[in-house]
Amino acid sequence: MAVLSHSCRFTLLCGPLLLGLLCLAAAAPTASGQDVDMVAAPDAQQAADTLSVDQWMTGLRFDLSATQVGFQNWAEGGVNSFSVATRLDGHAMRGGESWRQSYRMRLGFGLINQDGESFRKSEDLIRLAGAFLYRGEDFFRLFKPTLSAELRTQFASGFNFSSDPFGEDRDPPVKVSEFFSPGTFTQSLGLTYEPAPWFQQRLGVGAKQTIVALPRLRTLYGLTPDNLVRLQVGIEASTAVDVVIAENVRYISGLTLFAAFNQEDLPDMLWENQIRMSVNSFLDVRFEFTAYYDRDVSTALQMKEVLAVGVSFSIL
Repeated sequence: MAVLSHSCRFTLLCGPLLLGLLCLAAAAPTASGQDVDMVAAPDAQQAADTLSVDQWMTGLRFDLSATQVGFQNWAEGGVNSFSVATRLDGHAMRGGESWRQSYRMRLGFGLINQDGESFRKSEDLIRLAGAFLYRGEDFFRLFKPTLSAELRTQFASGFNFSSDPFGEDRDPPVKVSEFFSPGTFTQSLGLTYEPAPWFQQRLGVGAKQTIVALPRLRTLYGLTPDNLVRLQVGIEASTAVDVVIAENVRYISGLTLFAAFNQEDLPDMLWENQIRMSVNSFLDVRFEFTAYYDRDVSTALQMKEVLAVGVSFSIL
């Protein structure tokens, strides 16, 4: 991959976000108030600005989906399978005279069993995030100074069932991840722009720490066996969209880019998209697509998609 100058990488980081801002501001409708997943609900952001310092706005949502396929004497062939996945999404906000604070949580875990084999992990995510926004006057009313932090890791061990990524020719399955192997912390200090209730853009200076607790897994994530943490400092940009695109159909998207100062390469990217379609008060259809790029882990673009039908209800 071609080596890029810092100025080119800054352009790559900011250009698509500014273009997206102009397109979205011109085309998208205003979202109606609903609960949210990783992006704070549009009406909740506005309501939080009017809350007193002693008031909190909270939400907690639980999803459960399952799929079962069975065959017996089926001439055309097929594989018996069963899968189950759970999700827990929550948010909490508090507004004050000068500051707005918000916290978000996403926990997910899923298992799949195919043709009588042992259960394998199909989804596994721990994600916690928090942000403090300062609401000032004039310039700082439009561009709010923001301090944010985020943690991303997983619950259980993950395995490669097709090959040995260490190149040691071990028979699969080979362990490639576990709790805090890896774990990613990010912190940023910058400015947040919210031109519409459904759109949020943040740009600032950020730090990223990649932690791999298990020594034998560190080489898979760009660390040497004797290094626990990789520290990077650079430019961080984050774009969040939460918009109702049709009746009972909602689109939620988050794009995060991080360009390290000491690494001449394309920025790290995490782009998460979710379309949630509500059939009724408890039945949901959910489609998710995630694209992830981090050259320290893989030179290829990693992608994941999920299509789930299940029950969903609010706890708080």
